Amino acid sequence: MNHHPEKLYLYPVWIRIWHMVNALLCLILIITGLSIQFSNPGTVVKFSAAVSVHNIAGIILTISYIAFFLGNLFTPNGVYYIIPVKGFISRMKKQFRYYTIGLFKKEDAPFPVNDESKFNPLQQVTYVVLMYIFVPVVIFSGWGLLYPEITINSVFGYSGLDLTDLFHIAAGFAISIIMCVHIYFCTIGNNPVSNFKSMINGYHESH
Repeated sequence: MNHHPEKLYLYPVWIRIWHMVNALLCLILIITGLSIQFSNPGTVVKFSAAVSVHNIAGIILTISYIAFFLGNLFTPNGVYYIIPVKGFISRMKKQFRYYTIGLFKKEDAPFPVNDESKFNPLQQVTYVVLMYIFVPVVIFSGWGLLYPEITINSVFGYSGLDLTDLFHIAAGFAISIIMCVHIYFCTIGNNPVSNFKSMINGYHESH
């Protein structure tokens, strides 16, 4: 008997547009950021062009983030980012075991996607840390580097601008790593492309 995958409409239009814009901006920022950090005559993007594109993409990312923040504040999507405290450790253990053992044994996911829960426990924690810590850090530090006059001159004897730069690079690196892991885990769905299709048609396919 053929079992057709169940489809849940979990990704409204604004989420899909925001997600696609964000993905493009992240790629642009990573490429131009690396070109700025390791500038030399052989760099893919010339230094001056990289700085201009990086700054413009950073400004658009700020606007995009404000849209995301307000969207989570005023639409039901924000519920998915609230982490229940009760049973937190046991949920994390279950999901970690599934990713390291159960997935390869073709076991059922311990936390299947449904209307009430779009993310599994590990995804939820990762996305909360990403969207409410790392992205704000990269945005605020980016503005601090764009307008150095607003940056604190020194912190405990260290240059405020150098520390701002360090925070910017560290947060950018963390976002890059999470993005790579995110793309990999997107292939673990009903089939390798089903999760990517979700961001086009808005429907999540489950077994």
